[in-house]
Amino acid sequence: MNVAAPVEPDAAALALRDVEIVYRVRGRDREVLRGVTLTIEKQGSYGLVGESGCGKSTAALSIVRYLPRNGRVTRGSIQVAGRDVLKLRGESLRRYRRDAVSMVYQNPGSALNPALRVGRQVAEVFALRGADRSGARERSLAVLREVNIADPVSVLRRYPHQLSGGMQQRVIIAMALATNPELLILDEPTTGLDATVEAEVLDLIGELQERFSTAVLFISHNLAVIRKTCERVGVLYAGELVEEGPTEEILQNPSHPYTVGLLRCIPRGGLRKDRGKLDTIPGFLPPIGVDLPACVYVHRCALAEEICRVEKPADYRVGETHISRCHFHDRAQELPRATDPTPAPGVGIDRLAIPLLRVDHLTKTFNQDGHEIKALAGVSAVLWPGETLGLVGESGSGKTTFARTLLGLVEPTAGTVEIDGNLMPPKLGERSAADVAALQIVFQNPDSALNRRHTVRRMLKRTLGKLAHVGGGDAERRAQELVESVRLPERALSSRPTGLSGGQKQRVAIARAFAGNPRLVVCDEPTSALDVSVQAAILNLLVDLQTSNRTSYVFISHDLGVVSYLSDRIAVLYLGRLMELGPAETVFSPPHHPYTEALLSAVPTIEGEQRTRIDLEGDIPSAADPPTGCVFHTRCPRFLGEVCVEQEPPLAEVEPEHFIRCHIPIDELRLIQKTAPPAERVPVELPG
Repeated sequence: MNVAAPVEPDAAALALRDVEIVYRVRGRDREVLRGVTLTIEKQGSYGLVGESGCGKSTAALSIVRYLPRNGRVTRGSIQVAGRDVLKLRGESLRRYRRDAVSMVYQNPGSALNPALRVGRQVAEVFALRGADRSGARERSLAVLREVNIADPVSVLRRYPHQLSGGMQQRVIIAMALATNPELLILDEPTTGLDATVEAEVLDLIGELQERFSTAVLFISHNLAVIRKTCERVGVLYAGELVEEGPTEEILQNPSHPYTVGLLRCIPRGGLRKDRGKLDTIPGFLPPIGVDLPACVYVHRCALAEEICRVEKPADYRVGETHISRCHFHDRAQELPRATDPTPAPGVGIDRLAIPLLRVDHLTKTFNQDGHEIKALAGVSAVLWPGETLGLVGESGSGKTTFARTLLGLVEPTAGTVEIDGNLMPPKLGERSAADVAALQIVFQNPDSALNRRHTVRRMLKRTLGKLAHVGGGDAERRAQELVESVRLPERALSSRPTGLSGGQKQRVAIARAFAGNPRLVVCDEPTSALDVSVQAAILNLLVDLQTSNRTSYVFISHDLGVVSYLSDRIAVLYLGRLMELGPAETVFSPPHHPYTEALLSAVPTIEGEQRTRIDLEGDIPSAADPPTGCVFHTRCPRFLGEVCVEQEPPLAEVEPEHFIRCHIPIDELRLIQKTAPPAERVPVELPG
C-alpha cells in the first residue's frame, strides 16, 4: 500500500507546472491543455476564465485525478500542498481526494443523489473519516450551521428535490468543506442561481475560505463574479494560459486581445440596445486536436501579423506579476471592434395602438398534497409590437408559470390572455395553428429542446410544415433563409445538434421559434448557460430579428445586466405578484420597490461599483401559505410595521408608466433610498 506524501507546510496550495493533457480520440492523441503553469498560494483565490471548450474543466479534473479514461497527463507536474498528485495511487489517492481537495460543480441537483435524504449524504462524508453514526449526525448538523442553514435538522430529513437551488448548493459546499481541504475547486457554482442566492453563496465562500484557511480555484465565465471572489485570474484559450495576473489589473488593463474581446462582450456602463450593439469575438474556438499556429488565437485576432503564425509569443511581463502571451500586448486595447456599434434602428412602439399582448388578472392556483399553491395572483400587463418586456424575480416568483400560461401549456385558474385584441383559448390543444404560430418559446437549454437524432434541416422543415404550412422546395428555401438569419453557415442544415456548439444550438432553437413568423417569443433564460462571447452574439441577433420582424419578446433572466440591455420595460415578480412595472431605465434607477432594490444590490459588476448589499432574510415564502398583507413584508429591508402586515398595497402608478406595489409613497421612498441604509427588520420612520 502506498503511503500518502506528507503535506509541506510552506508549499503552495496548488502548483501546475507546464501541464499538457491529451484525449485519445479515434486512435489519435488530441491536445487539450498546452503547457499550463499556474500557482495558488495558501489561502489564495484564483479565477480561471475562458470560453467553453478552452480546457478549464479539464484542468480541474486533472487536479482531482478524475480525467475520463481517454484523458491523460503527458507532461508536467501537479502539486497540492507539496503532494505530487500524479504519483498517487491506491489508498494514497483515496486519502488525497478525501482530505486534501474538494470540488463543487455547477449543478447541485446532479451532485446530490435524488434517492437519498440529505442527512445520509452529508453524514457519509464523516463516516468515511471514521465517525460513528451519532458523531456523523452531530458533525453534519454543525457543518450545515457553518453554511448558514438555519434549520439543519429539517434539512437533513429532506430529499434534494425538496430544497431550493441555493439550499442545495449550500449543502454541497458544506460537504466539500467538511474535510477542511487545502484546495477547494468551484466549477461554475452560481450559474443557475438567482442574483440574491448567488450573492449569498459568494459571500459564504469568502467567509468559509477565511475561516478554514482554504485556497480556492474558481472556474466561471462570469467575469463580475471572478472580480468579486478572486485575487488573481488566468485567461485560458485553446488550452493555453494567454494572460495571467491580479484580477483588478487585468480587468482594468487587459493586455491580450482575447481578454479585451471577452470584456467587450459584456453589457457595461448602462449600455442598452438603443444605444449600441455589443461587441463580439469573430469565429469559433478551434476543435481539440487540430494543429494550431504559433499563437493559438491568431485565427480570431484582428491584430495578427505574420510573426504570430510562425513565432510563439513569449510570456511578456506587463506588470510586476501580470503576464501576457501576445506579441502585441502593448496594443491589445487598440483591437478593432468586430461588430458595428451602431444601434439597430428603433422599431417605433405605438402605445396608442392595440397592444399585441394583453394579460388581464392572470391567476394560477395549483393543488398539491391538499394545499392550494397560488403561483400567479392577478397579474396584468400589456405588450406592444416590437417591444421587449423583461421579467425578473427569484426562483419561485412565478416567472415560468407566467410564460407557460401565455403559451397555453398551463391553463390559468382565472384571467385572460389576448393577442391583437383576440381572446386566446386557455389550453394549447384548443388553439388554432395560427394561434400556436403566433406565440413561440426559446428555452434555456437547447439540448433538451432539440431532437438529437434529427438534422437541423429536418427540424426546421418539420416546424415550417406545422406552423407555416410550407412544404417542398419552399420549405427548403425558407429553412436556408432561417439559418442565414441567425448567422449560421448553410452547412449547418446537414448537422445534428451533437455536432454543434452551445451557441450554435441556441441559434437553431431561435431559428425554429421564428419559423412560423411569431408575433411574440418567450425567451426563458436563453443565454444563462452561454459564454459571454456567445451571449453577446445571441443578444445582437435577437435585437436584429426584432427590428426586421417587429417581434415582441418576454425575456426571463436572472442576469439583470442582460435584462437591462435588451428590455424596453421590466416587470418584477415576487410570490406570483407584480411588485414593480415600468420602463427599464426607470425601474433600475432609484427609487425602486424595496424588492427591486435588494435584487440590484446583489448583482456583482465588472466595474466593481460600491453598493450597499441588502441581505434578504430567508428564502421566498411558500406560495401555499403566503404572508398576510404585503407578501414581501417578512423579508423587506424597508419594513414599516403593522400596516405592511395587515394591508396588501395596490399596484399604483407612482409616475407616468411606472407602477409600484408599496405602502411607502414614491417621494418618501426616493428620500429613504437616497439617505438611509436598509433597515434590519426595524420599522422605517417615514420623513414628516
